[in-house]
Amino acid sequence: MEANAIRCVGVIGTGVIGASWAAWFLARGYEVSACDPMPGAQERLREAVARHWPVLEGMGLADGASPARLRFSADLAEALQGVDFVQENGPEREDLKVALFRDMDALLAPGVILASSSSGLLMSRVQGACRHPERVVLGHPFNPPYMIPLVEVIGGALTSQQTVDRAMAFYAAIGKRPIHVRKEVPGHIANRLQAALWREAFHLVEQGVASVADVDTAIAYGPGLRWALMGPFLNLHLSGGEGGLRHMLDHIGPPMESWWADLGTPHITEELKQTLCAGLDAALLEHDRTALAPARDALLAGLIAAKAGKPELP
Repeated sequence: MEANAIRCVGVIGTGVIGASWAAWFLARGYEVSACDPMPGAQERLREAVARHWPVLEGMGLADGASPARLRFSADLAEALQGVDFVQENGPEREDLKVALFRDMDALLAPGVILASSSSGLLMSRVQGACRHPERVVLGHPFNPPYMIPLVEVIGGALTSQQTVDRAMAFYAAIGKRPIHVRKEVPGHIANRLQAALWREAFHLVEQGVASVADVDTAIAYGPGLRWALMGPFLNLHLSGGEGGLRHMLDHIGPPMESWWADLGTPHITEELKQTLCAGLDAALLEHDRTALAPARDALLAGLIAAKAGKPELP
């Protein structure tokens, strides 16, 4: 099924990520059929969609977009009726996902793509019990999915190239920025890059080099501003002036390797947890915590709109 033939998206699992996906699909004009067996899931889902909707309205809705196009069932077979594409968001447990994908595979026609939002599991293992493993793919969003464009698309060992291509085309058609991860690795791409930064951030706090607030300020008011505009390689290229990336590699390569050799390898002990949490509490002492997410979303919406208006940026 081509991207433009998809009319109804099944959202299986409606926690934070699933609800965010549901809001985005609705805002793009799709019908959404959601399923979650947890008590109170439907109420929490509809509340989340209503909470996200003003931001989505500000970003621009597709024709026909409406929260009224959301339907819900706690029964998987009922929820999957009439679904053209599935976005699964269940718990990060391999045994549960294997069973869930086996059941979805048995209920849906072979042409319906089964995509998972898993942040770390490998599709080669998840697809193992499916009769049609070729249609199982990872479509990992970046949080929050109702705003952040990135989607990492990864096939398992038995996933067809056609499925990868179709998933990439569908995500692009709904306004996402999909990338094809060419080899399965734990954590995919973006989470591994984040983990590398967090490792050193934790180390710097643990060693008393900086406070939690100082580390956050160093990123949010330093390289993070450039990273919001373009990635690490292009940033290095521009930093090199006329010589570009090659000049920077020649110039800072040796000192960078010495920094790599000095990076920490912290362990998330109970003591470190307490240090980090106490540091965060101190940093937020004079801030309204309930206002943080709405403020972030407002700034994100403005940034995404500004970037969309600069087609010369890759």
